[in-house]
Order: sequence, then C-alpha cells, then structure tokens
Amino acid sequence: MVKGSPKNNKWMRRYRSFFVIGIVILCSQIYLAMRFFALNKNVETQEVKWEQWSFENDIEQDIESNSAGKIKPESVDEEEAVVSQKNKKAKANQTYSLHYDDLNFTPPCKISTKDAVSAINRAKTQYCKQLISNITCLSSEGKLYPKELKGTCPSKGHITGKELGCFKDEKNFRLLSGYFGINKKSNSPHYCIKLCLQSGFPYAGVEYSNECFCGTEIPPLSSKIPDSSCNSKCPGDPHSTCGGYYAINIFQTGISKFVAQIANTEVNNVTVKPVKIVFLLTLNGRAVRQVRRLLKLLYNKNHYYYIHVDVRQDYLYRELLPLEKSLPNVRLTRKRFATIWGGASLLEMLRSCMWELLNREDWSWDFVLNISESDLPVKKVGQLTEFLALNRDRNFVKSHGREVQRFIQKQGLDKTFVECETRMWRIGDRMLPFGIQVDGGSDWIALSRKFVEYVSNPEPDDLISGLLKIFKHTLLPAESFFHTALRNSMFCDTYIDNNLHVTNWKRKLGCKCQYKHVVDWCGCSPNDFRLEDWPRILNTLTRQLYFARKFEPIINQAIILKLELWLHDLEEPSREVRNMHGYWQSIYHNNDLGVVADDGIFTLSNSIKRHVANSLPNVNSSCDLGLSKLLEVHSYHYNDSYKYTLFKFMDKKKNIIEIAVRPLSKISVNKSSNLVAHIESLTVSSEYDQKEQISRNFLRSLSPYSEPLLVYNFNMQHTTKGYNITSLWISPSGQLYDAVEFFVDETTQIGHARPVLKQPILPGVWKVKLVHKNNLLATVRFPIIPLEYYLGLSIKDHQAEIVNGGSKPNKEMKGSYQKVMPTDSERLNLELQSNENVQKRGVALAKWVDRLYLEFFQTEKACARTRDLTDACSAKLDVCIGTDWSSLSPDPKSILGVLNQSTGSFDIW
Repeated sequence: MVKGSPKNNKWMRRYRSFFVIGIVILCSQIYLAMRFFALNKNVETQEVKWEQWSFENDIEQDIESNSAGKIKPESVDEEEAVVSQKNKKAKANQTYSLHYDDLNFTPPCKISTKDAVSAINRAKTQYCKQLISNITCLSSEGKLYPKELKGTCPSKGHITGKELGCFKDEKNFRLLSGYFGINKKSNSPHYCIKLCLQSGFPYAGVEYSNECFCGTEIPPLSSKIPDSSCNSKCPGDPHSTCGGYYAINIFQTGISKFVAQIANTEVNNVTVKPVKIVFLLTLNGRAVRQVRRLLKLLYNKNHYYYIHVDVRQDYLYRELLPLEKSLPNVRLTRKRFATIWGGASLLEMLRSCMWELLNREDWSWDFVLNISESDLPVKKVGQLTEFLALNRDRNFVKSHGREVQRFIQKQGLDKTFVECETRMWRIGDRMLPFGIQVDGGSDWIALSRKFVEYVSNPEPDDLISGLLKIFKHTLLPAESFFHTALRNSMFCDTYIDNNLHVTNWKRKLGCKCQYKHVVDWCGCSPNDFRLEDWPRILNTLTRQLYFARKFEPIINQAIILKLELWLHDLEEPSREVRNMHGYWQSIYHNNDLGVVADDGIFTLSNSIKRHVANSLPNVNSSCDLGLSKLLEVHSYHYNDSYKYTLFKFMDKKKNIIEIAVRPLSKISVNKSSNLVAHIESLTVSSEYDQKEQISRNFLRSLSPYSEPLLVYNFNMQHTTKGYNITSLWISPSGQLYDAVEFFVDETTQIGHARPVLKQPILPGVWKVKLVHKNNLLATVRFPIIPLEYYLGLSIKDHQAEIVNGGSKPNKEMKGSYQKVMPTDSERLNLELQSNENVQKRGVALAKWVDRLYLEFFQTEKACARTRDLTDACSAKLDVCIGTDWSSLSPDPKSILGVLNQSTGSFDIW
C-alpha cells in the first residue's frame, strides 16, 4: 500500500469538513432539481383528469368508517376526494348477482352492474324492482336517451365541427384556457368538441394526442402554423390527428360565446307597465303557522299565490284549504306529488303547476316565482314588483359557478336514477347527448310567462322533449332542467344569473350526506338562519336579492321576528303582540290521512290519560278526567327553547283538555374526573339533524323501532387537548350491546354517537356510560317504551311477543370495560327482571309503561277549552285560551287577520 505524503494528509484533515458540507449541498441541489422538473411536468399536465373523479365513493367510505365507530378528528373535503384509476377499474369489472328468488318476473336483459343490482335487491315492491329492471335494460341498450339534441339558441355563424387549423400553443399562455382534460383512450376531435360544447365553450382543441382544451376566445391568426405540425394520432379515432407537441388543432363547437344578461335597475324616465307575479309555494312538513306567517309578508291583492302541498302532508293541505274561501287570489292545486328531496317528481310537479297556471283564465300574470315554507322575503313585495317590471320577459336562474364537467360529476348528471317507493335509486352511468350545453345550479327560479309556456307545454318541441327524457331519470332535475333549457333554446338571451335568493350555506355542516335515506347519493343542504347570521341579511340591502332561506321557527324564531320588524322599518312591535316569542308545531292530528301513526306517541298518551290526575294540583288524584280520544300533539317552544309537548284530548263530554308534558333528564357524573367539567349536556334521543346539530325528537320518546343516539355538547374553550371517549350502550338486561367511540376537541364540541342496535330494541331502562381511558365520566339513563299500540291499533299478544321481546346483541362485546359494567350478580338480577317484563300483556303491560312514564316524564300543566267540566272530580283547570302555552292560545303573528284595504296586504305589527 502506498501511503500519502504527510503534507497531503494534513491538507485533507484540514478541509475535510468543507468537503462534507459541499457534498451535502450538491446532493440537495440535485434533489431539488429533480423535484422541480417533476413538478413542472405535473404542471404541464395538471388539470382534473375527469375520468378519474369519483368524490361520492370517498364520501361513502367516510360514512362507513364513521358508522363503524372509527374516529376521524379531521373531516375530508369531499370536493377534493379522488379514487385511484386502478381501484375504479377493479370495481367496474366486478360483477354482482340479482336475488332472482325475490322476483316474480324475468328481467328483459342480463343485469350485472353493481348499482342496478343493488337497487333491485334493496327495493321492497315488485313494481319498483321491475321498473328499475326495465329502465336499466333500456339504458344498457341505448334506448332510454336521445343520442343527440339540437339547440335553437342563435349560433352567430358558428358551425359544429368546423376546423380552424393547427396553431402553436404555449406552456404559459394557452390559446384555449377554459378547460383541460386528458383521455388516453377516447380523445378525438369529435370527443373534445362534444365535451367543450357540453361545457358551454365555443372552441375545442386537441393536442399531444390525448389532451382536450376548451376556450371562449378565437385563436389569433398569428399563432397559426402548418397543418403538418399537428401530426399526433388520436387514441379515439386513428383516422384523425390530435395536435402535436405544443401544437393544437382547433375547432368550432357550434355555439357562440355565452354572456348572461345584466338586470335592469333604473327606470330612465320611461313608464313601466306593472307586472303580476304568481308565487308558487311548494310546501312540505307540518309548519302551518310559518306558512301563514310567510303569506302575511308576501300577500298583495295584485299578485297570485298558487300552493302545492306534498301529497303525503294531509295535515298541511287540510289546514290551508280554507284560504281559498277567504282570499280570491290564493289557490291550492289538486294534483299533488310526493316531492322527495332530489326526486324527479319535483320537476314533474313544477311543470304540472305551471301548465295549470297557464290555463287559469281568471289569472293574468307575467312571472312565476317558486318558494318554499323555509323562505322569507328580505325586501317588500313592491320592490320586487318594480324590479321585475324593469326586466319583463327575462328569466332569473342561478348557475353553479364552477367548471361544468366537475358540476356534472358532483351533481350526478352522468348517472341514471329511477324514482319509486319515494326514493331515487341510482342504477348506473350514462352519456349525456351530443349537441347541448349543460347548466344548472339553484332550483329557486323566477321565469317569464313566455318561457313557462315553452317549457311546460304538454306537446313540447324536440329539444324540450329530449331534455324531459334525460331529466326524468336525473337526480335534482329542477336544479338543471330550466337552466339547460334556457341556455339551449331561443330564450338564451333572456338568461340572468340571479335567483333573487340569498342562501345560508355552511357546507361543513350542510354536506354530510343527510339524504342517503331517500337518494343513492350525497346531498348538501343550506343551514337555517339564526341571529348570528343577521349580517348576511343586511348584505342584501344593496343587491338584487329579494328572498332568503332557510328559516325554521322550531330552530330559531328570533331571526324571523327581527326580519319582520326590519321589513316594516321597526325596531320593536308598534303594539302588544301576544305570544310573540311562542311557537307551536304540529306532530300529530287525528284527522291525518295516509300517515302511519307513531305507536310510541299513542302509548305515552295512554299513560298520560291514566296518570294526569296524579300530577295536577287542582285535581283529586283519585279521579278520572274521562279523557278518551287523542286529538292532536304539538311541540311548544318559547324564546327558541323547547318547553313542552302538548297532548290534546277529548273527554267523555266532548270537552277539549290539553296537557303539557316534558321529558326528565337522568344523568349522573363522576365528579372526580377533570373532564366532567367540560360536559355541557348529554341526552339520548333520535331524529338527529347533523346540519343544525339538534335532535328533532324533543320529547325524547323512544320505542322498540326507534333509532336512539347520544347527543353531546362539550365546552372545550379552555383546553387545547382532544379526547377519545367511548359510549357504552347497556341494555335493561345488563348486556353491552355496542361501544361507540367519538373524538371531542375545540372544533368538535357538538355531535352525536350512534350505536348499531338491532330492531326491535329491548324495552326498559337503558344506560349509556361515557368512558375515558377506562374511567367512568357519566351515565345517562333513558327508556325504550314498550308499545301498547302497533300500527295505530291496540297491540295483540302475538305482536307484543315480537315487538316488546327485543333483540339480542349482534355480537358479544369484549373490551376493557369490566369495571364500569354491572357485576355478575347485578346482571343476573337485571336479566331476570327484563325477562319478566317482556312477558307482560294487557294490564301488566300498561303498568310497566306507567312506571317508565312516571320515572322519565313529567306532566306539567293542563287546561280545558271551557270551564264546563262538571264531573265528580270538581276539577279546576285553566281555560286554554287564557294560557300562554296552549296550542289554543291566541297567536296573532301566525293568523291571517283583516286585510288592509289601502295596501291590499296584511298588517303584522
């Protein structure tokens, strides 16, 4: 071995550290350079590879993980969710099997796609199964939709497919910059033209074989290069060329550049003829007092009010029908539809109502404007009338405001849906026809009479006929049909991008797939306005916005009162208004038709009748008030807080007696735990509204067929820590039925934990125990009330055996919870008692119900419609009309009173 000289070794030792630093810097520079070129490559081919988008699948996976009790402290933005191409191909190639034993018919074709098979297997009726099968086969055979539609909007000389030539493109200055997509299988001039036309762009360009660009501006002649520069073959058409390296073939799509019209706002010293408006009220639910309050604000003798009530809402229809006799310009349509969220029936209903309006010879109108029971005006009707008069024959719709292809996928427009059993079933993919621009957004619209005549005609032209075939099998069709018809018809130059509404969107709360029970899709819904949202109302003052949504008095009535006073330039009512802060909402009415009665409410009402005397101070506890028929049930709220549930009975002498009941909380806490100080409230209920973060079952009435859940509220303002908490669901027999984990920190203070409990649920007293690190925090006791009624009739012994017998746990729960569980001896006693209870029938069953009622509910008050009780009890009850809580108490703010003859409207304050 040859050794280095001492001089060289000394030099190496002296500068060794500099060599090491230099090598590190060199490696870092090489790494950064590699990252830069990789990033630059990605930028060149950025854009959404639209064939890979499937945000909904990620949402479904998110739901499954949450339902399995997995903790997700950070929410996933569904708008950015992407599944890998490999997984998507694997799912597409997978086959699924029909349950042929459940069918009494033979499908007209072989059905093996996941969506269609799943829909048919889940449908309950043979009619629905067969309908889904027939539509699936028509779709797969290409017979369901038109392959091409031709619009009638003036093209201004643009010709579909006309080639403009080959142009030089630039990386940092794209000739067509509206949209960019990559398709390695199907790209071709025809394919790209269809995509760009569908997206509303007048120009389409193909580049580098698999790239498709769309744009609104014609390319400059200075960028034109020889056709030979565009020499890349198209993967979707080997006989055509698809541009080259920074060379693009550009074509006309056949449409001109679209620009929405600007609404007129100034009169300019010209006499403007007044317009007459039809307010088309599309109503659902049971909030009849809010509907009357809305009519009070909207009513004017010069306009018209046409009301559609969902066919399932007999109570609301029955309560509003008398308005026709008192108000000549108010009518209810007799042709009613089941308007489920997102259903195809929504569009059918709107067109049906519009055609009926056109055929009313006694009504001469200029605009149709649709609103719901959740809408309220933010300007006076006179201001709206003046605005529409300045924009006669124009049409007001609100576009989605995002890239069209992304909107199509988010909205599910590329899927086929079938409506039956009041549900929208997704059955598979579809291709939208060539030749039309797709548009959509809000389903709240204001349309001119001429356009209404065009879109609602029972004998439509080819464009509308084709669109109706498409939207008959489309989710949320009312959010796209009118927009698309407007963009593609001769009315395209009447399009104003404004639906006249401000909507209270809070997407983190409103986009939680809360409509999965009625649609095979994830839907979003706006939140209710509350007082803290008042600035959004104020912001409408200088804008062409005339309505706001959503409002629900059962959630927040204070904002409604504030808005009403604001509209009338008042800070407080000009006169005393009785029950100004009270609100009543119907839960049950004995005259309801086509509604399955709530057997839990019936059972509780029976116990109330038996024990009401025990709770009233002026009634002999041993007497019988003679209550017989249950007439109505209301939920009563005051100052936006739930107070009572009101049960209205008829006694044997046909007098009306109303009784106020409230639930009792049964919570115990472990005061030795520091975490307990953060607990604001714990309740077990059902009907949880994730959007409003509230349970709508205010009475907390739970029966064997309920879906109980824990609603929690933690105050985490003074801690930066987060906690994993487990809720243990322990049955009346002492068994652990489920353990559900949830995470709380300063961003997730309010929420719910839903157990998986097999129905029918075992009746009796249940417990939910909250545990943190194996330490007990709190225990919530709640009842599952055994039923004395089944499907509205007195329960029979064989029915009670099943309904009140309960179900066993899905599996034996194992975990480190033994120290908070009942001991073996306690569990044995609980099991014996539970087994004894579920065997009870008749009188013994009634006594069991009574024990649970007296433990978990309290009778607060009672009143009578008149003082004439005159029974042996000498009962002294308040007269209901004189109380401030009875549903018979006056409610002037929700009563259509005397019409002001000078203004033709109703006075409120």
